[in-house]
Amino acid sequence: MHDQATIGARLRALRRWRRMSLEQVAGQAGLSKSFLSMAERGQRILDRRSHIAALASALRVSETELVGAPHLGRDPEQSGPHRVVPIVRAALTGNTLNDPATDQARPLDVLHTVLFREIADMRDSADYVSRAQLVAPVIDELHWHAATGGEANRRRALRLLIEACHETGVTTLKSLGHQDLAYLAAARANEAATLLDEPLTTAYAAYLRARAMPKGDWDRPLRIASAAADRLEPHTGSRDAGELYGMLHLTAALSAAAISRSGLAADHLAEARSVAVRLGERQNAFGTFGPTNVALWDIAIAMEHGDYGQAVTVSSGVVLGPMPNMERRAVFHADRGRAFAHLKGELPGAVTELRKAEHIAPQIIRNNPVVQETVLHLLGRPLSTSQGREVRGMAARMGLPH
Repeated sequence: MHDQATIGARLRALRRWRRMSLEQVAGQAGLSKSFLSMAERGQRILDRRSHIAALASALRVSETELVGAPHLGRDPEQSGPHRVVPIVRAALTGNTLNDPATDQARPLDVLHTVLFREIADMRDSADYVSRAQLVAPVIDELHWHAATGGEANRRRALRLLIEACHETGVTTLKSLGHQDLAYLAAARANEAATLLDEPLTTAYAAYLRARAMPKGDWDRPLRIASAAADRLEPHTGSRDAGELYGMLHLTAALSAAAISRSGLAADHLAEARSVAVRLGERQNAFGTFGPTNVALWDIAIAMEHGDYGQAVTVSSGVVLGPMPNMERRAVFHADRGRAFAHLKGELPGAVTELRKAEHIAPQIIRNNPVVQETVLHLLGRPLSTSQGREVRGMAARMGLPH
């Protein structure tokens, strides 16, 4: 049965393994017994970060136990990204800043071009396989420059290494469910930033740590992002610093929403929106920072609050024209589809939006556990023949029983 793959089914199995009643788990997680009962039967979607974190804590398991570990299906777009993870793992674990894994490297100018042109293009196209194949040797080579170069080259190599860790950790490994490796990449970036001791790079590394941190305790990324934004604020004269300041507030806003601190989330979101309006739209290392990107985070925050009608309302006003990043476009449609799936009478909209998301960026969408959860939920809902066929097709490509 398809429901054996849902988060609710794993919740039921883990609860029974712990010999806990629904009342006990609900009480410890701060959720209602009726909600958990419906989730276990596949009648409610378990896709909110706060719910997953609270249930994992109540059951004393990792979140991966609930959402499911990354797996290899038959579809090449779904399985392909996982097959290149070992080369990225080797680059992260086989180097230190004093002991590189390679004994030669391309010039720093070449590595800069690879990072900010070739790999950036892969980010916009949401091609994880090509991105990983490009970034792994760059990490090796930047460690060589950091260990062997003169002071100026060493500092440049460290700055580029932080960017490579961003591409590796937050952008790729986290999206594929390899949370431990994602945080290792963020830790490597933090080591480089500590040596540089510059306000902007220190804040950048803090942003990566907050984004990559395992989310069992949402207070920690909230504290990290908030503190980094406060430290960076006096240095926000440049556009790069202003955009990073805004991204830190967006990260803090989502973290606050995940622990039900709606007022604090609103404050951080408002600060980010103010910065975005002042700076306008621009393509940068984060994809695109500006009012459009803030609106996309606003949707995610509304979803985290469980305000699915608000998420649809906000998304209806978004124009993705200035958003070249295919990953962000796909996540927008996925969030919109997930919101529709929670609303009565909106299942056709959910199918349409999820299919759009999958078409735009199949590698990320077919590996996204909360999208998979939504697809499994839709399999058991009353849909038209054509819509049911679309949902079964998505499930098959995600490697889910259907």
